[in-house]
Amino acid sequence: MDPINRSGKYISYSMPGERYQAFVPYPLPPDPPLQFDSELLDLMEKANRSLGQLDGLTTLLPDLSLFIYLYIRKEALLSSQIEGTQSSLSDLLLSEIDEAPGVPLDDVQEVSTYVAAMNHGLARLQELPLSLRLIREIHEVLLSKGRGSDKTPGEFRRTQNWIGGTRPGNARFVPPPPENVLDCMSDLEKFLHNDPTPALIKAALAHAQFETIHPFLDGNGRIGRLLITFILYAQDVLSEPLLYLSLYFKTHREAYYENLQNVRLKGDWEGWLRFFLTGVTETAQQAASAAKSVLLLFEDERRQIEKLGRPANSALRVYQLLQRRPLVSIPAAAKELGLSAPTIAASLENLRQLGIVSERTGKQRNRLFRYDRYLEILNQGTEPLPR
Repeated sequence: MDPINRSGKYISYSMPGERYQAFVPYPLPPDPPLQFDSELLDLMEKANRSLGQLDGLTTLLPDLSLFIYLYIRKEALLSSQIEGTQSSLSDLLLSEIDEAPGVPLDDVQEVSTYVAAMNHGLARLQELPLSLRLIREIHEVLLSKGRGSDKTPGEFRRTQNWIGGTRPGNARFVPPPPENVLDCMSDLEKFLHNDPTPALIKAALAHAQFETIHPFLDGNGRIGRLLITFILYAQDVLSEPLLYLSLYFKTHREAYYENLQNVRLKGDWEGWLRFFLTGVTETAQQAASAAKSVLLLFEDERRQIEKLGRPANSALRVYQLLQRRPLVSIPAAAKELGLSAPTIAASLENLRQLGIVSERTGKQRNRLFRYDRYLEILNQGTEPLPR
């Protein structure tokens, strides 16, 4: 069998003044079936073991929700950077503080809608299966405002799109014509619901298939990356949503695109799986390392604060707030904790002298304090991509 027949077929298509070849993928799972050689089996075992270790570590964090809150924002930032935004994690956190206007609106808005889409999907998975309905809902939230909001949020495309180039005729890749999109997505939904493929392999195959279908006019990359986490979360491979592959895809962009294209051109599903499983292992290990670092940091700094004597009680309360909000102002902290502004200011000064926070504005008024070490852990890998 011609290897291209394993993944799909090209069909000739035309539009006014343009003829091109569009690719229509076959339903999953691949036929002939996947070939698991010893290398692929070993990679699968390592990936599953790394996921298990990450999942077990979540029980040790004193407040897992705090870590997830910021880790989701890191993923939103990384996934949006792949699409061209230039925001930093601090930009996103600043945008969520009313006292700090003026951060880049378009880029931060794009990241913040990704956070909203992710949270919406995770909440809805408690009520709905991972379905076309839910995917469209998530897309509608993702493109609810800012760039892309005019690209039919929540609706599958009714026109042809393409990847690379200036038109379908010179594009690097042309997804299925619009009249094939719903059938392709319905086949993908059936695969997600009914196929016994192990969850980790299912996530890998589904991501590649989704990116090949490219069912929306905008936001396909971000939805496709979210789909990986949602599958693993929905199928209880992860008890918490802590695996996001955007940093791996960002770091290995060329290999990522090459492996996806090799699925389409050569039917090389095994090559894609090797790339994907390696990424799962590396990403899970990085997330576990970050969680351990956060755990050690919190324990070490709490001991330092407890040695302050009488000021320790209020300083600890401010410190716990910084774990939720690594950027904070004195008025916001006073309002949230129910403490006076002078008490907050004194506590932040104590934390500054311990090297835990720094003041970021250099002003006498409207000062912002930053929890440096925590943000350094989370910031790893979030440098904006060069334009």
